[in-house]
Amino acid sequence: MIICGVKLTHDGGVALIDDGRLIFSIEMEKLANNPRHQSIDDMQIVVDLLAEYGYRLEDVDRLVLDGWGRTHMVKPWGAQEVLVELAPYRRGLLDNNLLRPYPSRFLDLEYTSYPHYAGHVASAYCSSPFAQRQEPSYILCWDGAMFPVLYHYDAATNVIDNVGAVHYMLGDTYHILAQHFPPFDAPIEWPHTLDLPGKIMAYVAYGNRDEKAVDALRTLYSEVARKVFPDGRPTDNHLTEAAGRHIMSLMDEGLNAPGISPEDMIASVHAFLGETLVDGLRAAIETDGRGTRNLCLVGGCALNIKWNRDIRAAGIVDRVWIPPFPNDAGSALGTACCELLNWTGPKHLEWDTYAGPALVESEALPGWHGHPCTPAQLAAWMHEMGDPVVVLYGRAELGPRALGHRSILAPAVASDMKHRLNEIKGREAYRPVAPMCREDRVSELFAPGTPDPYMLFDQEVRPEWQEKVPAICHLDGTARVQTVGPEDDSFVYEVLDAYERLSGIPLLCNTSANHKGSGFFPDVRSAMEWGRVPAIWSDGVLYERAGD
Repeated sequence: MIICGVKLTHDGGVALIDDGRLIFSIEMEKLANNPRHQSIDDMQIVVDLLAEYGYRLEDVDRLVLDGWGRTHMVKPWGAQEVLVELAPYRRGLLDNNLLRPYPSRFLDLEYTSYPHYAGHVASAYCSSPFAQRQEPSYILCWDGAMFPVLYHYDAATNVIDNVGAVHYMLGDTYHILAQHFPPFDAPIEWPHTLDLPGKIMAYVAYGNRDEKAVDALRTLYSEVARKVFPDGRPTDNHLTEAAGRHIMSLMDEGLNAPGISPEDMIASVHAFLGETLVDGLRAAIETDGRGTRNLCLVGGCALNIKWNRDIRAAGIVDRVWIPPFPNDAGSALGTACCELLNWTGPKHLEWDTYAGPALVESEALPGWHGHPCTPAQLAAWMHEMGDPVVVLYGRAELGPRALGHRSILAPAVASDMKHRLNEIKGREAYRPVAPMCREDRVSELFAPGTPDPYMLFDQEVRPEWQEKVPAICHLDGTARVQTVGPEDDSFVYEVLDAYERLSGIPLLCNTSANHKGSGFFPDVRSAMEWGRVPAIWSDGVLYERAGD
């Protein structure tokens, strides 16, 4: 069966699955330097992407659209706009079957839509090692406009049960409460609010948890929840976005922090929400009592590396899985996975991290000169020069994190490298720079030293290494680690291996290569036009700018 998944709204994308194998998953922001969170307004892009990989629209057995709870205007192949009906955000009126399809059509094209939350849940499970082993799993989904809802997937019966919400705050609560305090109190418009949670998470390291503030937040939340749900624990029918907005509004109005610094208050908001999440998750799983020891985390809030670390460390389950596309970057793939779960065939997805768009061929700009350069020679260049280099290689990685194919790599040994990279990218000074580390060395440098291939967990930098690699150390002594083994990506591993043999350091700085406010560079020429680093490596060629 050939399934094409499409997300039309913000973070638009197209994904194609052929008999359970992912052919591609491409977000609009990763094409042609499009703005971040780019939507799809013309369905011609679906036809064009299918054709690029040797498929026609007529070949597709199931066209599936991500749900959003409203209609969306699109141009069907450049013609007059047509109103497309989408499934609801999380559930329908008839029942709470997450995999209930919503069949529809526009013009002569039949399609199916699934609830937005269903896509998140399906993508997390189908991409997981649990699906490959046909094991059951809990799936916790917490997205911006919804409560953190826990589901249980039974692989034997192919049934997803709604266990319930683990608490009653929307994902938006994180940045709404933090926006009471500088530097996040300036007005900001959609869709740029989608970038706020990551910035707030980075800024948390500037403050310290204040026990009085955390206790006050707990009290405020309890009072607000009783006002909104006076009869106690609400049924699922009461967990509407309107109820969540009401809770968030009451908490927003009642937030008071006399005598507490903005930095400590933001850190306290972060701690309160994270602890509420962990406590609620533990209680929900213990009450459910099925004994399943697998857990998938998904939704935009699964990008919070500190909460992910806390959940993994809590011992609630034995194994925690987060795909590299937990936010809406994975929604086109997710809605296709809904169809995969409803299909009679295998439920696990055969996929690769680097299934994004291929590099677009382009010519070098005048003033840039290229010469052959192996991965080992690239490592030697960074070691000798001490400079960052843009790396554009093969197909782009899935999701929002650059994982070595659309990256800026740099040595981490210079104390000013973090400042330099933030300045190059036009980012705030408090933003950390992530390390890319050899998997077989990670336990020596970090605690707990767990393999984390997608930069989705927080780890502590061991004290004896903090002075050796200062560029990747955040203010609280942590780092968002990407581990790389030879089976993950041979090119990236070869660069790290060669760099360690020269320097004794098994890691490099890694940040995304892109224009500010846009997706990854689609070609070498874009990186040259940007021109903020002295060298660009792409597919075996190192381009250097004359005079640098």
